[in-house]
Amino acid sequence: MVKRIAGTTYIKVDSEQLSLTGGIEVPMNTNVKESIIGLDGSVHYKETYRSPYIKGTFKIPADFPVEKLKSSDSMTITAELANGKVYVLSNAWIEGEVNHNAEEGTAEIEFHGEEGFYQ
Repeated sequence: MVKRIAGTTYIKVDSEQLSLTGGIEVPMNTNVKESIIGLDGSVHYKETYRSPYIKGTFKIPADFPVEKLKSSDSMTITAELANGKVYVLSNAWIEGEVNHNAEEGTAEIEFHGEEGFYQ
């Protein structure tokens, strides 16, 4: 039996549903291992952490909650993915710049938060 693994995604910010046009991305890990190779051929690694996040390309209709997104630093972002997984980002804020592409009616937004996990 074939099961859907990609496609339709629902995303909510504090229970308010926003509309994506694509490009949704959530991390599968929040710790990153990087190899450290010695000149003698020995291999070790270092481990660093990265912030949990959700990023995507959003449609920007007239009622898009611009002020809320700009000012809040404790949002709960929920992404219901096509494969049935749900990723929750808590105590979230917008990371970096957000620019409205008026020609396409979209904006690429990256949310970062204190905690991110799959339900």
